[in-house]
Amino acid sequence: MTAVTRTVRVAPPARAPLVDRFAVALLLRELEHLEGGALDVTLPDGTHRSFGSGPAVRLRIHDARLFRRLATGGKVGLGESYTAGEWDCDDLVALFELLLRNAEAASHRNRALRRVLEARPRLNRRNGLLRARRNIAYHYDLGNELFELMLDETMTYSCAIFDQPGLTLAEAQRAKLDRICANLQLSSDDHVLEIGCGWGSFAIRAVQKTGCRVTGLTISAEQAKLARDRVAAAGLSDRITILEQDYREHDGRYSKVASIEMLEAIGDRQFGTFFATIDRVLEARGIACVQTILIPDDRWERYRKTPDWIERYVFPGCLIPSLTSLTVAATRSSRLLLHEVDEIGPHYAETLRRWRANVHDRIDEVRTLGYDSTFERTWDFYLAFCEAGFRLRALRDVQLTLTRPLNESVAF
Repeated sequence: MTAVTRTVRVAPPARAPLVDRFAVALLLRELEHLEGGALDVTLPDGTHRSFGSGPAVRLRIHDARLFRRLATGGKVGLGESYTAGEWDCDDLVALFELLLRNAEAASHRNRALRRVLEARPRLNRRNGLLRARRNIAYHYDLGNELFELMLDETMTYSCAIFDQPGLTLAEAQRAKLDRICANLQLSSDDHVLEIGCGWGSFAIRAVQKTGCRVTGLTISAEQAKLARDRVAAAGLSDRITILEQDYREHDGRYSKVASIEMLEAIGDRQFGTFFATIDRVLEARGIACVQTILIPDDRWERYRKTPDWIERYVFPGCLIPSLTSLTVAATRSSRLLLHEVDEIGPHYAETLRRWRANVHDRIDEVRTLGYDSTFERTWDFYLAFCEAGFRLRALRDVQLTLTRPLNESVAF
């Protein structure tokens, strides 16, 4: 199946009247406890129910299969139902914000059901060399044309920084890249290894700003091709090398190491290997900067054991770390120490809002590329849910600056 035709295929659950009635009763009972907003629900039979108070989010349920998916699959079932077209909402982001505000209280009210849902194993926990390539290809080899429609001209697929009013998305992405350059204290004498170079935005910006050299690694064939083309178009092929290679197989010595939102893709069993690799390739007085999405520490153990819709249908093999899980892995596997933590997560909500708006504004072009309605709904759900998560600080994004002890060259 090609990258375009491969979309989410969710078989509807079998009809079971008793289960369906139980699921409907459970959902409506839970909605009676709704706080921090209001929800107007239109049920499949056309009846209306209202919950909470204040300006209402409107939810239209087209198919009662939603209720069984929720009862048997929880948040995974919610996403599967949306991609199957079983419900719609006038404001997905507002809906997810409302659900996130109430999720913890609902979880405590239904501890037995939560234990059942969490007992299911998370998929694809091992991320060896072959599986890593397959997982990355599933997402990043969807087609460069799709990402060109969603992103800005820098082709940067990570959190931007809107540190001044009125910035375009491209300007905010350059602001983020410039901050990484500053964290690394880049100069023309540096040779930087970028682990997970994407379409080359950091490499190009870093060389243009500082005159350094960059070696970028990616295991996406589509990314490697376009990154090389972009480097050549910028006239920087003598300063930037793009390699299609797994970071675990790379050898060399570098004065600086950068990695921008690649760490989430490797799985928790590889956290130690990731930091050990940085330690192995980094020169004695070197500096590394790692930008990564984070799960708050208090949710880490529950999250890492629970099946996740985004892992299953958008980023196979992914696992968002917590800050503590990373510091423990770095301490156990390397000589690296955490010099600085720069929180940029609040900027991600606006970044995602603009990506989603770009997709909506260019939906006819997306369809022309061959993506079907199920794919559209999958990505709409993904982008809207992530925007809500960052807006409410249920998700974080940080730039971690790392070095080794006794490195007096690191600026304070």
